[in-house]
Amino acid sequence: MQVPFVDLKLQYQSIKTDIDEAIEVVIAETAFIGGKYVNAFEKAFADFYGVKHCISCANGTDSLYIIMKMLGIGAGDEVITVANSWISSSETISQTGATPVFVDSHPDFYSIDESLIEAKITPKTKAILPVHLQGQVCEMDALLALCKKYNLYLIEDCAQAHLSEYKGQRAGTMGIAASFSFYPGKNLGAYGDAGCIVTNNEALAEKCRMYARHGALIKHQHQIEGINSRMDGLQAAILSAKLPYLQEWTEQRIANAAYYYKVLANIPQIVLPAVRPHSKHTYHLFVIRAQQRDALAAYLKEKGIETVIHYPVPLPLMKAYEYLHYTEKDIPLAAAYKHEILSIPMFPELTYDQMDYVAHAIQSFYSK
Repeated sequence: MQVPFVDLKLQYQSIKTDIDEAIEVVIAETAFIGGKYVNAFEKAFADFYGVKHCISCANGTDSLYIIMKMLGIGAGDEVITVANSWISSSETISQTGATPVFVDSHPDFYSIDESLIEAKITPKTKAILPVHLQGQVCEMDALLALCKKYNLYLIEDCAQAHLSEYKGQRAGTMGIAASFSFYPGKNLGAYGDAGCIVTNNEALAEKCRMYARHGALIKHQHQIEGINSRMDGLQAAILSAKLPYLQEWTEQRIANAAYYYKVLANIPQIVLPAVRPHSKHTYHLFVIRAQQRDALAAYLKEKGIETVIHYPVPLPLMKAYEYLHYTEKDIPLAAAYKHEILSIPMFPELTYDQMDYVAHAIQSFYSK
């Protein structure tokens, strides 16, 4: 049996008519940049998510940068984020001229350890940028309290947290603004790069929209210098076609995770994902911690099971951040977990037979 990490072709085949029609109409109308299909997706996503403003962008990375830039974050400032994430979460801080300040991973949830943040706050700190990793929202009460106490912006990185919830409130609706990625493998994915900003702040929304479109809300009327970060019409139409299925796909991910918990429960050599109380985990990833992780991954590959390591090197230990002089002692859990974390296949169309096969293969490896 072959078990891919994610099967985007299978998802396409399940809604082929919707996707094909969406693509055909954009091509027929040559509505490739901006226009009604982009506008329609922005309105649909804002309505679906329950926010006032959705500003589409070329990708999720740009959306983080644009938020911080339009909040006035720049040279001499600091932004606190997590050590265990994709580099978009930190490189966009540097791109504004600010300095990323890294906090170690939570021992159970692998996202930012909220208890360690306050010690990192200085007079230079302007924002906290939590990453809702793997589909699970951070401890937002603690983060909101810190931001209120120190007058900081809370910017949510929701690249992996579409429809995730904390105490009944959706990820991306609790800070000043949030970034979403629609990279193809995300829970809601385009067929290329795409992203968006969501916010309920009217002034910030206008600034972000202007900056992402060369500094103009109306063509040729450039009020500021901006950048080119526009979602193209094809991606917008594809996302609009997929959006009505997102809730169903999310529930299927949760059901698949529940099955994994059942069939993997009796393997003492692995640690299954912990679920934060009062939260809805949407399982963009299903990440285990495993003894002999590299050997296990190689064994699963031999059995036709694809796995991924998210992420093999903590951000502050990368060459890009040598100048900040972090060591493993500064982020002991992220440094330790980099040898143990392993993402196993997770997508809505995953079958019980495939998950049984994965579980049996893991059990077989440790039984040897």
